[in-house]
Amino acid sequence: MARSRPGPLDYTRRWWLRFWLLATFVFLYAPIVILVVFSFNDSRRNIVWQGFTTDYYVRALNNLSLLEAFGNSLTIALLSTVISTVLGGLLALGLYRFRFPGRSSVEAASALPIVVPEICMGVALLVFFAEIGWRPGLPWPLSLANIVAGHVAFSFPFVAVVVRARLAGFDRAQEEASKDLGASEWQTFRYVTLPFMKPGLIAGALLAMTLSLDDFVITFFTSGPDTLTFPVKVYSMVRFGATPEVNAASTVLIAVTVLLTILAVRLQRPDKGVA
Repeated sequence: MARSRPGPLDYTRRWWLRFWLLATFVFLYAPIVILVVFSFNDSRRNIVWQGFTTDYYVRALNNLSLLEAFGNSLTIALLSTVISTVLGGLLALGLYRFRFPGRSSVEAASALPIVVPEICMGVALLVFFAEIGWRPGLPWPLSLANIVAGHVAFSFPFVAVVVRARLAGFDRAQEEASKDLGASEWQTFRYVTLPFMKPGLIAGALLAMTLSLDDFVITFFTSGPDTLTFPVKVYSMVRFGATPEVNAASTVLIAVTVLLTILAVRLQRPDKGVA
C-alpha cells in the first residue's frame, strides 16, 4: 500500500519545525517583553534588575512635554483617521462599483503609499511642503496640518484595501431589490450598502489610527519645532539613554497599539449573520 504524503498540518508535529517556530517568536517578541519588564525596574541605569517599582510611570504621567506630545499624536491620529476613512471608503466603493478607463492605473497609484519606503515618502513630503507656500519664496510652515496630510497620504490606501475586501462579498442584488421597492440612490446607499461596509470601515479606521500613532519617519520629516509627537518625543528621550521612564512611555504606546490592532483584526472577520 502506497504511503500518503503528509499534509500541511502534519509538518507541525515535527520537533524541529516546532523549535524553529518557537525560536522565531522569541526573536520577534522577546525585546518587547524585556522592554515592558524593565519599565518597572527600580534602577536609573536600567541595566540590571534592582526591584519592582511604578515610579517611572508616575514620572512619565507627570512629564508635561511627554503628555503634550501624546496629545498631539492623538489629535493627529483622530483627524487623519476620519479623513482617511472617508477617502479610503469612497475609493474602495468607486473601484468596486464602476468600470472606467484607467481604472487599473488608479488602483496601482492608490497602492503606491503602501509599497513605497517611508523614508522616501517622508523626503517627498518635505520637498513638497518646501516648494509650496503662502506666496512665492515663502515655504509652507510645518505644523500639525502637515503631519495630518502626510498621515492621510499613507493611511487611506490601507482603509481602501480593507473596505475593498469587505465589498468583495457584497451581493449587488440587494441594491437592485432596494431600488425596485422604491428607494432612491441615497437611501439605498444609506440603508443597504453602508451597513455592509461598516465593519470594514471600522476596521480600516482602527488600522489607520494605529499606523498614525506609531509613525515616526514621516512625522519626523513633516513636523516643525513646535509640533512634537509621541514617537518623536520618545526617540529624543532614547538619545540620552534607555531609562525606565522611556520604557514606561514606550509600554503605554505599545499597549494602545496592540489594543487597536486587536480591535481591527476582530472587526475584519465577516459577520456570521450576513448571507
